[in-house]
Amino acid sequence: MPANALYTDLSEYYDLMCADIDYRAQSHCIHRLQQLFGNAGTRHLDLACGTGPHVRHFLDAGYTSRGLDLNQPMLDKAAIRCPEAQFSLQDMCGFTLAEPQDLITCFLYSLHYSGTVERLKACIARVHAALDANGLFCFNAVDKGQIDNRLFVSHSVQHDDGLFTFSSGWHYPGEGERQALQLSIEKTTAAETQRWHDEHPMVAVSFVQLQALLQPYFDVHVLEHDYQKLIPWDGASGNALFACVKKG
Repeated sequence: MPANALYTDLSEYYDLMCADIDYRAQSHCIHRLQQLFGNAGTRHLDLACGTGPHVRHFLDAGYTSRGLDLNQPMLDKAAIRCPEAQFSLQDMCGFTLAEPQDLITCFLYSLHYSGTVERLKACIARVHAALDANGLFCFNAVDKGQIDNRLFVSHSVQHDDGLFTFSSGWHYPGEGERQALQLSIEKTTAAETQRWHDEHPMVAVSFVQLQALLQPYFDVHVLEHDYQKLIPWDGASGNALFACVKKG
């Protein structure tokens, strides 16, 4: 399958693939970070918004929320889920907005979709320009040096079309600025089992590198990857939440 085919060609099953994600807890955590570190404003943009589940929770919390993504079928589903939001087909590394935002989010490690360090730099600069004074940029990330290529996460969901098993795992070759998110879907019905495999190219950075890219633009707070507790990153784990307050 070509790169990102599961995301594009099988977008009908994307919400099933993410059925084990607690979107409400993630969204509420970032709302708390906005109250704690940000300007407490309610203009919100979600980068790589997919089908809009995070946007839905921010709308319900009183935000004026919008989203952008590179996949139109995903945006079509997001518009149905969140008719009061605005969605646009844009690249998170080069988007434009008509007005500044108070909070910009990028969930599910999607910042890595920038693909290269240069494009990641462009994304960070674009986010900084799009935020109002003391605006907050929140995302999660993985440290390339902590990736264990042997680890995969799987879950199964029963659907009208059959039993689906979704698996995903990071792979880093040990050097360079590229890593991959490896995905697979297995669909089992009474008649047959079908399998799809895909690999998404992602930018690979260490947290030291990432903080160095962010610090010219933001005051950076690195937290443990725990949406229930807001505690500082322990300096060792390979997953973290970043809460970045706009400078200047």
